[in-house]
Amino acid sequence: MTLRELPTRRDLFKIGGLAAAAISLGACASTSPPSGGQGDAATALRVSLASDATTLDPHKQGDLPSMNVLINIFDTLTVRDTADKLVGGLAERWESKGDKTWRFHLRKNVTFHNGEPFDAAAVAYSIERLIDPATQSPIVELRLVTGAKVIDPYTVDLVTKEPDPILPAKLSLFGGVIVPPKYLKEKGDKAFAEHPVGTGPFTFEQWQRDSQITLKANPGYWNGKPAIERLTFKVMPDPSSSLAALQSGELDIVTGLTPDAAQQLGDAPGFKVVSSPGVRTYFVSLDTEEGPLKDKRVRQALNHALDVDTLITSVLNGAAERTPTLIPKQAFGFDAAVQPYKHDVAKAKSLLAEAGHAGGFTLKLSSSTIDKDIVQAISGQLAAVGVKAEVSLLDPATFKGRLVSDNRKALGEMYFVGNSGWTMDASSNLQSFVRHDRRQSRWNNPEADELIDKEEQSVDPDTRQKAFTALQGLLIEESPFLYLYQAGILYAVSDRVQWKTNANGTLAMATAKLS
Repeated sequence: MTLRELPTRRDLFKIGGLAAAAISLGACASTSPPSGGQGDAATALRVSLASDATTLDPHKQGDLPSMNVLINIFDTLTVRDTADKLVGGLAERWESKGDKTWRFHLRKNVTFHNGEPFDAAAVAYSIERLIDPATQSPIVELRLVTGAKVIDPYTVDLVTKEPDPILPAKLSLFGGVIVPPKYLKEKGDKAFAEHPVGTGPFTFEQWQRDSQITLKANPGYWNGKPAIERLTFKVMPDPSSSLAALQSGELDIVTGLTPDAAQQLGDAPGFKVVSSPGVRTYFVSLDTEEGPLKDKRVRQALNHALDVDTLITSVLNGAAERTPTLIPKQAFGFDAAVQPYKHDVAKAKSLLAEAGHAGGFTLKLSSSTIDKDIVQAISGQLAAVGVKAEVSLLDPATFKGRLVSDNRKALGEMYFVGNSGWTMDASSNLQSFVRHDRRQSRWNNPEADELIDKEEQSVDPDTRQKAFTALQGLLIEESPFLYLYQAGILYAVSDRVQWKTNANGTLAMATAKLS
């Protein structure tokens, strides 16, 4: 994976009346260290988080801020390395045993932080706990798994009710965390969440809610003790304050940067902003069931109206790459032969007139306040073809609540959203938004449903690729979305830190070093 530094200055572009302006760099209040101090600065790594973890029980969370902490305490059965390759974690190897069974051969001589042994029984317990309705896990990746069967102390089968061709990939993050059965049974869920125990490279030390989480190096880690003695995640929602803390020496890495905020580091020596290719794609969901958007000519017109390349260069400072549909280029199933819509205002106006909307129309475009600059720019570009997209900005919690609700119209006719396909398989990018009976789908197309079924249920790569290719062609033709880009992962880092993330953007720090 190639990393590149962002330019430290950017020109300001004006799009549809929107002037993109830089955010002022603010002061940062210092955060008191936990009892025991931060340790030797040469071996202590301090990383900012834009928001706190929701829980430290890995089976009861489904958000990246929580997982960024937990991936350092717990191991998963499989892992994405920094080259985005799926490799062994707690499972050394795996193979399919028929259409509905995956067999995993486990790593030996691994123990949990409390000394409890890791084995097939621990894997079976963890999988059964995750899929148990009583756990109320928000993790959906293992929805097809019906159970886990211990074959011998270091071999376990995962059984599914339908074929799941990418189950090993689903075990590389949220779905694959293994917990200690004895400890959990003795302590209970509440105590486990307050003092988590895993097999990972760091052990839990302290959690000061809405302030920081501190971890220590696991000296008995199966993959070698980390070079970092103490790892502290500091909760700092304001990127300007985080960057000030970086420059003052209170932080080593600032994560979750927006393109505008990233520019605030300027030319300061000893630091850099890094853009790493990511797999989170952004698009606009369209309500295809009623109103002007019911006509595919209108949906095609809106795609032609958008100048996505200009959005990327002017609003995102180049920290993104255009996607023809919803699938990032790193994912299995991506077809490079599928071409994105061309920016063509005349074509857009012609299609609108053909559909009976020569005079344009007005719709609502919803988004989180975090994305206000990009949605205002999109609104400006749509205005150029006579479509008035009235921007409705919601706080992030309200936006997310409406997005995951059962009301598919809760966010209006159009809404801007990002979706991360962390399994590196196109199925993850499509699973919630395309098939008509899925939670976030607003498109009913029998051909699309059939293709989704084919790629989700077949274990043959060629069959799946053909289905994905056909789906991408259909997505272009029918245009149930406005297709935009896959965003880069932006973070600021001290020159003394040696570390890089993968395309999932997770903050796995086992290999980090400080000079």
